[in-house]
Amino acid sequence: VQLQASGGGLVRAGASLRLSCAASRRTFSSYNMGWFRQPPGKEREFVAAITWSGGTTDYADSVKGRFTISRDNAKNTVYLQMNSLKPEDTAVYYCAADERNRRLTSRTYDYWGQGTQVTVSS
Repeated sequence: VQLQASGGGLVRAGASLRLSCAASRRTFSSYNMGWFRQPPGKEREFVAAITWSGGTTDYADSVKGRFTISRDNAKNTVYLQMNSLKPEDTAVYYCAADERNRRLTSRTYDYWGQGTQVTVSS
């Protein structure tokens, strides 16, 4: 499956952005999906995940209460709504697909998108 992330940009602290990740396969609706990010000079880190049905979500502590992951299986798309952005949210954001529907806490994914840059100025 191919994943295309979009929606990144340059915003001021406190602003909002919504990232989208479009999948190429109809079987997207059966995959758990996740968002990760890689800040400049740091390792990639988990941000949020959602089960194939959308019934369960999981978030990194650093984004809880500010970010919301959702999906529209009819559109083969997963979203990441990011509110109250902080400079420390600056990173390249990646979406990922888990075709084996592992537990969300496994943080293990089979397919990765190309990333979209989010820059938050202070």
